[in-house]
Amino acid sequence: MSQEDYKVRLEVFEGPLDLLLYLIKKDELEIHDIPIETITTQYVQYLELMQMLDLNVAGEFLVMAATLMMIKSRMLLPAEERPELEAEEEDPRWDLVRQLVEYKKFKDAALHLEALELRREDIFGRDGAEAVLGKEPDVALHDVGLFDLISAFSDALKKVKSEELREIFAERFTVADKIELLGDRLRREKRFSISRMFAGMRSRNEIACTFLALLELIRLNQARAVQQETYGEIMIEAAEGVVERVPPLVEEAPAPDGAGR
Repeated sequence: MSQEDYKVRLEVFEGPLDLLLYLIKKDELEIHDIPIETITTQYVQYLELMQMLDLNVAGEFLVMAATLMMIKSRMLLPAEERPELEAEEEDPRWDLVRQLVEYKKFKDAALHLEALELRREDIFGRDGAEAVLGKEPDVALHDVGLFDLISAFSDALKKVKSEELREIFAERFTVADKIELLGDRLRREKRFSISRMFAGMRSRNEIACTFLALLELIRLNQARAVQQETYGEIMIEAAEGVVERVPPLVEEAPAPDGAGR
C-alpha cells in the first residue's frame, strides 16, 4: 500500500497483558504453568501482524516481547547457570505469572461491575414511575475484541498461496476502495461471516486492505463484529442507524386513457 492510500489510525486500547491473557485463554493454557516458548512465538506473531497493519502499537507491547524473550532464554539455561538474582526464585516465569493473575483479578472485577451496571440501569424506584426506558446498549457482551479480529486476519493470510510477481504488480487495492465495497455489502446483506468476507481473495495486499477497511467501519460505528460463542465464527453486521442508499427517483409515466381500476 502506498503512502497516498487511505490510512487507518486505530488506537489499541488493550495492552500486552490483555494479549497474553487472550492467548492463554484461546489455547486453554494453565496460567500458573505457561509454556513460555509457545506463548512467546504466538505473541511475536500477533505483534508482527499489528505492525504490518500499521496500528498504533504502544511501547509496552515491545517491552513485553523483550521480557518474554528474556524469560525464554533463562529457561533454556540449566538451573545452576542462571543468574544469581534468580537464586530465591527458581522459575523465571513467576514474576510474569503474578502480574497476569493480579491483572486478571482487576479485569474480572471490572467486567462484574459492568454487568451489574447493565442489569441495574433500567431499574427505577417508586419515584421513577414516569421514567422511560431507553434502547439496549450498543455494545453487547458478545462484541468481538481487536485480538479476535487479528486472529481471523491471520487465518485468512495463512490460506493465501505464494504470490507470483506478476499477480502482485497486476493487482492494486486501496483501503478507501474496500471501505466503499464493504459499506455497500453491509447495506445489501446486513450480516455475513468474516470468512465469507475474505473468501476468494488471492493476495495478502487485498486481505490487509479489506481488514483495515473493516476496522475503520467499526471505528466509525458503521459496522460491528460479534460472536455467538467464545472463539466461534465472527459475524460482521451493519450497525444500527446505517442509512440505506436511496435510489434515484423515477418519474411515473402517466397511465393511458381508460386505464384504472
